Amino acid sequence: MERPEPELIRQSWQAVNRSPLEHGTVLFTRLFDLEPDLLPLFQYNCRQYSSSEDCLSSPEFLDHIRKVMLVIDAAVTNVEDLSSLEEYLAGLGRNTVQWTVGEALLYMLEKCLGPAFTPAMRAAWRQLYGAVVRAMSRGWDGE
Repeated sequence: MERPEPELIRQSWQAVNRSPLEHGTVLFTRLFDLEPDLLPLFQYNCRQYSSSEDCLSSPEFLDHIRKVMLVIDAAVTNVEDLSSLEEYLAGLGRNTVQWTVGEALLYMLEKCLGPAFTPAMRAAWRQLYGAVVRAMSRGWDGE
């Protein structure tokens, strides 16, 4: 298995991590555009959201966005030793609905970084995301 390029990932994440909530909102907006059926999965205090805009503006969902961005930040911090995150990610996997967020993640990075988001950077992020999904899927398999 090819390992992600740590420097490309850290360099690109530095720009994103200056405004994690803003960029996390871009990620989830894209995710709901790609998979509208995911919206009903997010409900807080038994409240269904009528639209993605309604969901994305709720304090509870903004807290969820912050947590997701912290998970990505942990993966970036440990990019050279993802095995140190494996137990944590596998635990998340047991509590997370499986869906493809990779496309939304790449979209967010592209929107944040613009032309600085090079093909090599895209490839490095795909590798990191793949490693995270594999670790989380071990949690799903263990259900």
